[in-house]
Amino acid sequence: MKKLTESGRLLPNKSSSISQKEAVKGKEGKRKLMVFKKIVVMMMGCLGCAGQPTEPSTEKTESKSLIDDESVVVVTSPRVKLGDGRYLAYRERGVPKNNSKYRIIIVHGFGSNKEMSFRASDELLDELGIYLLIYDRAGYGESDINPKRSLKSEASDIEELADLLQLGFKFYVIGVSLGCYPAWSCIKHIPGRLAGVVLVVPFVNYKWHTLPKDLVRDDYRKQLCRWVIWITRYARGLLHWWLTQKVFPSASVLDGNPQFFCDRDLEVLKNTPGYQLFTQDGLKDRSVFDSLCSDCIVAFGKWDFNPLELTNPYPQNESSVHIWQGVKDKVVPVQLQRHVSERLPWIRYHEVPDGGHLLVYDNAVCEAVLTSLLLGEDPPLYRPKLADH
Repeated sequence: MKKLTESGRLLPNKSSSISQKEAVKGKEGKRKLMVFKKIVVMMMGCLGCAGQPTEPSTEKTESKSLIDDESVVVVTSPRVKLGDGRYLAYRERGVPKNNSKYRIIIVHGFGSNKEMSFRASDELLDELGIYLLIYDRAGYGESDINPKRSLKSEASDIEELADLLQLGFKFYVIGVSLGCYPAWSCIKHIPGRLAGVVLVVPFVNYKWHTLPKDLVRDDYRKQLCRWVIWITRYARGLLHWWLTQKVFPSASVLDGNPQFFCDRDLEVLKNTPGYQLFTQDGLKDRSVFDSLCSDCIVAFGKWDFNPLELTNPYPQNESSVHIWQGVKDKVVPVQLQRHVSERLPWIRYHEVPDGGHLLVYDNAVCEAVLTSLLLGEDPPLYRPKLADH
């Protein structure tokens, strides 16, 4: 029975008040969970990862998991041993190395590996005499983790890999997405070893202090980059739990999400098998997860140089540097890339009009990347239209 005060007003029911407080707490808990979920999902989207698709294999080999039931790496690829004792795994494409005219190292992005696609045809590789070397960066695929990963170590890995496989004093480097920070590091630290460099949809670090404030002030990716660093440093355990638990959707929420991928990208994701490391089962291995986190911290943390302040390392045009950007890219905004090209006029800038973030899955674009880098061609279709900039 409800009690009355002397004035005749109803007294609140204690059990009702408690249930209301519990309901409020429950709603607050759900709200916090949804906020965390949104942060993680957007963070993953801004890294350009959605279980990045891999290149369909044309070889008659059995498909094997990189991580078995006991979380032991199953090595099925050739590897080289670096000076510090770590191993790097790699695969080769194109003409035999000893018969090649051009030798190119391809650097994969976040959540990818050496099985990534680079859709240049075998016919073009044969015609131009191109040898491609695609390797697992430290901590990815079948390569050992580097607990001391840094900008310099990524460049050193590339240089040592080239030497161990006898690519010659000069070689080419193509970086893709987050894999462009090792390419930037090569330009800074070993420019004399590079015959040419391509940065395909390179991510932009918002800690580069010379980025114009009016260009990044309202860019939600800037705040997300801060969250990337904070979560991977201070809430890594919670992030690991979130990505591996089964109750709520986590990694899978990116599949087909138009917030992060344009129509062209969505078509690629729909028709190409996903990379198996970036799954709940793959991420259960804490060493794999920690390596992904260290990759984020180095990429989005404070660098020992600002790429926007680099001077032309090739004043005599002895080598060339290129950027390829999709106009429709939702991971790296084209406006930022245009600013980079304006600050660094010695870089040859190309835009794909209807391209998104997954340019390396477009046969025509990949072949244009190669002919531009190696032959100096400048396809009119990919010349930037900056009138509206």
